[in-house]
Amino acid sequence: MPSKEQLLKELSDAVVDMDEEKTVDISHAVLQNGIDAYEAIDKGLADGMDRAGQLFEQEEYFVPELLICSDAMYAGLDILKPHLKASGDGEKQKLVIGVIEGDTHDIGKNLVKIMVETSGFEIIDLGRDIPPRQFVDKAIEVGAAVIGISTLMTTTMDGMREVVRLLEAEQVRERFKVMVGGGPISQSFADRIGADGYAVNAAEAVRVARQLVGSGL
Repeated sequence: MPSKEQLLKELSDAVVDMDEEKTVDISHAVLQNGIDAYEAIDKGLADGMDRAGQLFEQEEYFVPELLICSDAMYAGLDILKPHLKASGDGEKQKLVIGVIEGDTHDIGKNLVKIMVETSGFEIIDLGRDIPPRQFVDKAIEVGAAVIGISTLMTTTMDGMREVVRLLEAEQVRERFKVMVGGGPISQSFADRIGADGYAVNAAEAVRVARQLVGSGL
């Protein structure tokens, strides 16, 4: 019988290899072996997607390959997601999430959404190509604790800065924690625009989000 580490590596490999059928088979095997669904998403599917993203950055993979990898990842998610154990009862902290205006890449954002939701947040998903103003208006409307903004493109990074600027202009900056992430984003960029947190991947986003709200979950 394969070990947990072996199965998670195979799951990650299946995503990178664009093999949807294999991803589905291994996702079933993961559950049959009693492996936690959250860990399988984190160390299997999300890890595979991270690796595919690196190949994309190195220009070994292009958009079509990335899309087929994401199809495989979503097929695995369909199997694992119903087995996620949601944590925390009672009033949930709200997190508004979206991809900034000018960018339609939402694979990373969708992964973060699933994993942060599982960790006990209520997610308000704005979608992709979202103007800075909309992040601010929605966060105020729903009384969010955290605003999460992602992008995979360097050309749209300034939109993140604009969200922080609008919050300051409205004099509501202290009411919201702002976290950013995505391929070209770094801790130094997050610091530069005045964001409260930066996450390099979906699992890190959970840790950062919980930290930002004082883990009152």
